[in-house]
Amino acid sequence: MKEMVKRENRLPREVWIACISLKNLWPVDKIDMRIKDILERMESVYSLEPDVIVIPETYNISWVKEKKTLEEIAEDETNPGPATSVMAEVARNHNCYVVCPVVTKKDGHFYNSSILLDRNGKISGVYHKIHPVDTEIIPEKYYKGGGVTPGDLKPPVFKTDFGTVGMQICMDGYWHENWRSLWRDGAEIVFFPSQGPFGDLLNHRAWMNHYYIASATGEDARIIDISGDTIASDGEFARWVCAPVNLEKKLIHIWPQVRRFDDIQKKYGRKIRIKIYHPENWASIESLHPDVKVNDILREFDLPSFDEQLREATEIQDKYR
Repeated sequence: MKEMVKRENRLPREVWIACISLKNLWPVDKIDMRIKDILERMESVYSLEPDVIVIPETYNISWVKEKKTLEEIAEDETNPGPATSVMAEVARNHNCYVVCPVVTKKDGHFYNSSILLDRNGKISGVYHKIHPVDTEIIPEKYYKGGGVTPGDLKPPVFKTDFGTVGMQICMDGYWHENWRSLWRDGAEIVFFPSQGPFGDLLNHRAWMNHYYIASATGEDARIIDISGDTIASDGEFARWVCAPVNLEKKLIHIWPQVRRFDDIQKKYGRKIRIKIYHPENWASIESLHPDVKVNDILREFDLPSFDEQLREATEIQDKYR
């Protein structure tokens, strides 16, 4: 486990993320018992002062024998119910965001949702699962008294005090368009509460879209780098992860940018880290010093980021298509 780094000693865009797994939390009789289980598991991460905690999809009703109607378990998106309120208290007490996945109701519809609670426990965003499984949608198949409605095809992004974030839920993992939409809208981290773990597919989503992914599922908990590498993953001896990500980091294409790498390294030394991914023909530049910003380096040496190159190439292709 990493040594705790107090918030005041962190890099300006260093974000500590905690993800909680459901693994080995066996079926229980009541919803309040499941909430208690999750809260107890979350206690392991508080001393690490996370900026955000992610918990699994429909955390309060997962693997619970008690079957209430959809109307009984759904929580109003403007007036939080018990499952959201208890996580709002965690957010306030520990000065962190919480990604709280519950069933919500709005304008006569039910949704499989992920609620983003800010450091004051206030709702700062709600995402509706775009691709629920058929048993969730068809009335009386999974939920008593109805079914959930699929969310809008364009997922929203949300502004936090550390950056721009998006959310996806479980089966959303299989549809590329949602993830690409979040990239186009500037997401830097995507939170992924789920029941299934989705394995290497999540690494692929991070690699293709150049953002971090923080996943909390029924099977595992992981944090994935913008390069697609796994930063942290849980296991038998700890069913949670908590690790930092650095948003002061960019991917760039190797050629012809590589010709400036030596000059950049000579000027900035250990204040930056350049990592080359040889088979992919790209590299990452990361700031390790509070006074150094990667965008300033790219401007100074007239280097585009990989994302900027892709956007420019797309514009030129579309113009001449």
